[in-house]
Amino acid sequence: MGIVLKQSFRNTFITYLGFGIGAINILFLYTNFLTDEYFGLVGVLLSTATILMPLMAFGVPNTLVKYFSSFIDTKDKDGFLTLMLLLPLAIIIPCTLLTYIGFEMIGDFLSKKNTIVKGYVWYIFLIGLAMAYFEVFYAWSKVQMKSVFGNFMKEVFARICVTVLLCLVYFKIISVDVFLMALVCVYLLRTIIMKLYAYTLKFPKLNFTFPKNTSEIIKYSAFIILGASASVIVLEIDRFMINQYIAIENVAYYSVAIFIATVIVVPSRAMHQITYPLTAELMNKKDGIGLKELYQKSSLTLFIVSGLLFVLIILNLSDLYTLVPQAYRGGFFVVFLIGLAKVYDALLGNNNSILYNSDHYKTVLFLGVFLAISTIVLNLWLIPQYGLNGAAMATFFAIVIFNTTKLFYVQKKFKAQPFTWETMQVLGLLLLIGIPIYFLQLPFHALINIALKSIVVVLLFVGALYRFRISKDIIGALEKIFKF
Repeated sequence: MGIVLKQSFRNTFITYLGFGIGAINILFLYTNFLTDEYFGLVGVLLSTATILMPLMAFGVPNTLVKYFSSFIDTKDKDGFLTLMLLLPLAIIIPCTLLTYIGFEMIGDFLSKKNTIVKGYVWYIFLIGLAMAYFEVFYAWSKVQMKSVFGNFMKEVFARICVTVLLCLVYFKIISVDVFLMALVCVYLLRTIIMKLYAYTLKFPKLNFTFPKNTSEIIKYSAFIILGASASVIVLEIDRFMINQYIAIENVAYYSVAIFIATVIVVPSRAMHQITYPLTAELMNKKDGIGLKELYQKSSLTLFIVSGLLFVLIILNLSDLYTLVPQAYRGGFFVVFLIGLAKVYDALLGNNNSILYNSDHYKTVLFLGVFLAISTIVLNLWLIPQYGLNGAAMATFFAIVIFNTTKLFYVQKKFKAQPFTWETMQVLGLLLLIGIPIYFLQLPFHALINIALKSIVVVLLFVGALYRFRISKDIIGALEKIFKF
């Protein structure tokens, strides 16, 4: 876990920096510098583009990571990388033609409830395209075991640009329309920079003699489209469907609540940048013992961090909401449900990496498609009845069902599960510390209340972890940081 922890800590710092900037943008700048309607529009554009991204990427990011380490010969690697660059075009070119031909029809569909969305179809397409190739070049760097710069570009770069653009809107240097056009340019520029960096690590030598197992690779990529799309749909379809059924301002209110809950996934996102290629390498080597160890260690480490974050968020949520405009304060139920689902995600460690790099990926992908459909159906049922809370319930149920199924599937096929006795110890600590402090009401300013509660919880939790030696990786990291 040495290389995992080293790059994971760097990625965690970068990702938290990005989320810190994102917090300023979401909680303060968007909510005060744009109207609710335009903030909701930004949420719809980005969520819809994110849903398109796996399709446009043609599964290449996952395929690149899975197969790259299996090629030894340089010519085979060059042929494989050439194939990875070209595959997305098989989807992107037809999508471009369909968008051009069906512009009016697509616009009418997206704007049947909120007419403001209709004029932004090409914005969605271009952002989705940029996201797709960004992930391709990011995967290109990850297989070289270099994930930090890509993580910076993914988590920090775009958010800094948005901060600048929102300030320009506030000072009336640019209009909201120019802001939206510039937002598209930011995502395109991010992809170009990522491409240049990836090429400094491994410059492509175009070789149209593709690997002998090309048909297998393309088949895998096609199946991965289903799995990646299913995962994205489960996470992003709620905002898209809120736009289809209720006023677009609600997307803005929901986005604030979702962002708060999404802070929980930062450690997972950071660690997965490096555990994914490591998992692929262990599976290519058929190292079952190493795989099981990585599975359990990643699960425990992520549960410790994500569980602590969940407790901190729930304890401080009422104080945090006093800092944002009144219209955005009704999301406690959304934050609780989505946050709980994110903790469950983290608890599964590198479960996804194991499944997508195994020979059983087809079953899991079809299952993912079924659950994505279930998510859509749940949203169709619950959003009209319960509004934003209904969207949160639909996402929560879908994630819990999907994760539980994957948990049992890995147990059955690989005879491995992520839980250890230490998992139960961490759960007990979180409950023992969190429940009493939840009922503690402090009379100070919201920021002081948040700081005091957070310091107390972190000191108690980290102190207990160290006292009872619950996680060797976490304790080792703490001893290195504080020179114990």
